Amino acid sequence: MESQIESVKALDAYRLRQVKHIPELNSDGMILEHKKTGANIFLMSNEDNNKVFCIGFRTPPSDSTGVPHIIEHTVLCGSDKFPVKDPFVELVKGSLNTFLNAMTYPDKTVYPIASCNDTDFQNLMDVYMDAVFHPNIGKEKKIFMQEGWHYELEEPEGEITYNGVVYNEMKGVFSSPESVLDSYIHTAMFPDTCYGVESGGDPEDIVKLTYEDYLAFYHKYYHPSNSYIYLYGDMDMTEKLRWLDEEYLGKYDRKEIDSEIQIQKKFKEPIEREIFYSVSESESLDHATYLSINTQAGNELSPKEYVAFQILEYVLLDAPGASLKKALLDAGIGDDIMGGYEYGILQPYFSVIAKNAEREQKDEFVKIVKAELKKLADGGIDKKCLKAGINNYEFQYREADYGSTPKGLMYGLQCLDSWLYGGDPMMHLEYEDTFAALKKGADSGYFEGLIRTYLLDNPYEAVVIASPKKNLTARIEEQTAKKLKEYKDSLSKEEIETLVRQTKELKEYQDTPSPKEDLEKIPMLTREEIGREPAKLIFEETNLDGITVVRHNMFTSGIGYLKVLFNTDRIPMEDLPYLGLLKSVLGYVDTKNYSYSDLSSEIFLNSGGISFSVTSYPDLTKAGSFTGVFVCSARVLYEKLDFGFEILEEILNRSVLDDEKRLNEILSEGKSKSQMKLMGSGHTAAVARATSYFSDTSYYNDMTGGIGYFKFLEDCAKNFDEKKSEIIAGLKRVMEALFTRENMTVSYTADDEGFSYLGNAMKKLSEKLPAGSGKIYPFTAPKENLNEGFTSSSKVNYVAHCGTFAGSGYSYTGALRILKVMLSYDYLWINIRVKGGAYGCMSGIGRSGEGYFVSYRDPEVKKSDDIYLGIPAYLENFEADERTMTKYVIGTISDIDTPLTPSLQGSRGLSAWYSGVTDEMLKKEREEILNATVEDIRALAPITKAILETGAVCVVGNEDKIKADSEIFKEIKPLFA
Repeated sequence: MESQIESVKALDAYRLRQVKHIPELNSDGMILEHKKTGANIFLMSNEDNNKVFCIGFRTPPSDSTGVPHIIEHTVLCGSDKFPVKDPFVELVKGSLNTFLNAMTYPDKTVYPIASCNDTDFQNLMDVYMDAVFHPNIGKEKKIFMQEGWHYELEEPEGEITYNGVVYNEMKGVFSSPESVLDSYIHTAMFPDTCYGVESGGDPEDIVKLTYEDYLAFYHKYYHPSNSYIYLYGDMDMTEKLRWLDEEYLGKYDRKEIDSEIQIQKKFKEPIEREIFYSVSESESLDHATYLSINTQAGNELSPKEYVAFQILEYVLLDAPGASLKKALLDAGIGDDIMGGYEYGILQPYFSVIAKNAEREQKDEFVKIVKAELKKLADGGIDKKCLKAGINNYEFQYREADYGSTPKGLMYGLQCLDSWLYGGDPMMHLEYEDTFAALKKGADSGYFEGLIRTYLLDNPYEAVVIASPKKNLTARIEEQTAKKLKEYKDSLSKEEIETLVRQTKELKEYQDTPSPKEDLEKIPMLTREEIGREPAKLIFEETNLDGITVVRHNMFTSGIGYLKVLFNTDRIPMEDLPYLGLLKSVLGYVDTKNYSYSDLSSEIFLNSGGISFSVTSYPDLTKAGSFTGVFVCSARVLYEKLDFGFEILEEILNRSVLDDEKRLNEILSEGKSKSQMKLMGSGHTAAVARATSYFSDTSYYNDMTGGIGYFKFLEDCAKNFDEKKSEIIAGLKRVMEALFTRENMTVSYTADDEGFSYLGNAMKKLSEKLPAGSGKIYPFTAPKENLNEGFTSSSKVNYVAHCGTFAGSGYSYTGALRILKVMLSYDYLWINIRVKGGAYGCMSGIGRSGEGYFVSYRDPEVKKSDDIYLGIPAYLENFEADERTMTKYVIGTISDIDTPLTPSLQGSRGLSAWYSGVTDEMLKKEREEILNATVEDIRALAPITKAILETGAVCVVGNEDKIKADSEIFKEIKPLFA
């Protein structure tokens, strides 16, 4: 590392401002300035092979036209060096990236990439640097029209509409009441700064953005002098810096750019605002108001306050039995209390939100919030809960488990939380001293002082109410249609013909592939540069004291990842929805020895958390079969493994299910969270539901966590008084049958030291469970294509067409993995996203034979389904040269070879153990991918035909659009009662 620092210091083009070793991340941090332009550079040199590059710009918007968001989309649509229409898609299809995206925030736009392959990493850097500094947006207006917005008119007599990817994306965002409220809280809290407008764009304002203003915004902010460049990982930093200077930065002169984020003047007294959100005709207006109180809190440039308020969010709102949440629920205000600390902006704020309250409860809501905060400030926060919160966050910081997202990327985003505002980028990465100070502060009134200073004695506060209004979406759509008609009526015949011509020209532009010579400018690896060996599955089945144990032996930094699993075939079919409810109840009700709030404190004082879930694993050795399991998961330090089993034993054997008031709260909160999930992830729900028409596995998933489960939850919450005895009896019945010794399996991810603790620790649960009868219930789902359209107040649609090729005589092949990349970033991408204006499209076909095609935030319904029906013909006529095939192969391998954290590697091994996947199968699949030819892709046409002919269609979305395309449905019904 020392030689890296010395060679960086010797570079003439840069000024090395600061060097510091960051022991917490085992990295050397270097802050530099590019002398010629003033570009800000931060390097984190370490041994992590998953390298990250990110370039970001301060981009404070002055209105809600979404201009920074549209620029984020469009700069990735071709550049000087890489003139293809969609380099981003070409890279997704043909690089070994471990992350590739771009994100717009309220005050910044960032372009991060990651890869473990050195050549690939360099290629990605080059494409992204050229995209942000030399995009084609000024040469081709159609890029703005496609990604931002445009008038669409296909024939002179036709109806004029708006279309565009960002336009439809934001219609989707603004379909969620939580997003509407969140956006308006910003407007209320920051009326005079960039945070008071919607950086993503409000659909009503997006259509006011002119091409000229869009280009002006780009030219103002996209310059090295306004850039923040981040490099992380195991690489030659000197070589990268030299390249950045010679190829890009050194070709610019310093420019004075006023991008400073303005500070909102503090309010002299609290304010109150109200906004409305849309509900459908069938939804009730009772208990449907959101009440919120929002206070500017903490300082983004204080490491202590930055973490302390996250811990206060846990203490006040997130922990089971959190005091502020409990006070509001006890008073009957709202079904779900949300909110928390909103940071990553110059002036962070703290929100408390009561969902499903009454408008008239506003004064009482504010009064209770203030009274509870005063009680805590004066009387002190529960020390056990506070220390549990500190321990919980410290565990998360140390573990740095971000799933499949590279941790180097998360550190890069975190450093901008200080760097963007003139602070040290390492400020929030060095957490040891911060946690040491917070532990001391817990005993000296520090947290109580924060509550008093910021949340009580602070006039910088806004009470924001979001009230429901029936059919507001339909009314807005009507007003938009009227406005568009008036606009069309005002046009001359020549102007109308111009619009028709522009619509046609845009479609032709979208239909015309980039020239071969342009495509070949995108750098690409060869098939020979890809390893032929797949990552080994890590699992070994053993038996300990009569219990089946699946071991996943690997280095885990001293953290044991424990799963205790119980087969759900011990439960009759009619009781399966109770499994979904049970996962929400366990850990959130009292046990014999703990109140539920003490239980949570005990868990986080001694572990990284306990969670419960229901999942299913298809059995690939027996077509149509699956194993359903109830999973109890714990993350513990090795020496705390005893505690992990002891606390699970307490929860599984001694949970008190008779507390009707608590159960009602859990049901209401669960219904609220499920509703948010269905609105935000309608594509997942639509696929799960459509697949449930023909698949036992998916029917099970729908009953325990999909739309079917939501309907059960909705019914239980709505009719709780009549059904409470039945619900309690159902939960007890399920627990009694499920949690038995004979039905217990253990999965444990650790190294040899971690395993040395397992035998004795496990007995603390296994020896205290009842023996169990071993009785098993058959599972056979009804097989019928219900083809449902679920309507809501959403402004967009999620269109799923699913099916299976099982039993059709065709076998699974690795080429189907290539098909996923091809469809998602070629056929579906071009037809559904580029031309149709949907924000996204996905597909997948698994080893079990089940497959899906789905759109995300889509303005269309039947048009998208018709595009799915064209897939077999597209494949029959598929043509590609060797380079194109290689590109698809590389993109597919990239998806397969994503580096996994220890916990995810353990989960992968467990899934293989249950499903019957072997290393040999993975090796065969990889060979089929690496050797795939055009003929192999064409041979997939009958497989996709069989899937589509299954004919399972489900759409979640806009009521008017679903009714307009009613011929594809057997039944149309409201998503929410």
